[in-house]
Amino acid sequence: MFNLGELIAQFNAWAISTVEGWGYFGIFLVSLIGNASIIFPVPSYLIVIAFGGILNPWLVGLAAGAGAALGELTGYAIGRGGKRVIEKKHEKLVTKAKFWMEKHGLFPILVLFAATPLPDDIVGILGGIVSYNIKKFLLATFIGKVIANVALAWAGYFGGQLLGESGLVVALVISVIFLIAAFKFLAAEKKEKKQSLFGRLKSVGENLFPKKK
Repeated sequence: MFNLGELIAQFNAWAISTVEGWGYFGIFLVSLIGNASIIFPVPSYLIVIAFGGILNPWLVGLAAGAGAALGELTGYAIGRGGKRVIEKKHEKLVTKAKFWMEKHGLFPILVLFAATPLPDDIVGILGGIVSYNIKKFLLATFIGKVIANVALAWAGYFGGQLLGESGLVVALVISVIFLIAAFKFLAAEKKEKKQSLFGRLKSVGENLFPKKK
């Protein structure tokens, strides 16, 4: 039986050993793998916070942002690969998205979603569906992810200054426990009310492209 808590614990153990052995390149790898995951949430940002208090926060944020941007290509690839199926199932939504992009552009939306906890995976899939320029997609995602990860790294740095190294470790352990509990709660909720990837895509799309009254 799949155990989310065990997955997170194993990932964190691997991530810590990888960063300890490879430094900034290790952070890049951890962030890449963490953000390449769409179905299963992988908390790579905890590593960014932890090592932001140990290594240079600017370089930690830059390495993590670069890895995260490349990791988000999985969502883009799913959108491109499943384009025909998704267009057939949500033809009106895709048509509306293309029209909106031609008028306003997707670039600022990608930056916003990448820099915040908003569901950037779904927007990445949408970008793939409408065949958004992959170079612009990477650039926008990179900018947003660097902003987010630099902020997290500096949060870890100041947290380490205030709490000390041992205090920061304790805070991260508590965060992991809270995260596992939150994921288990969400998993229980999904059993009662399942929402498919297409459903999530439609929900985000309707928020981005509301119907005109």
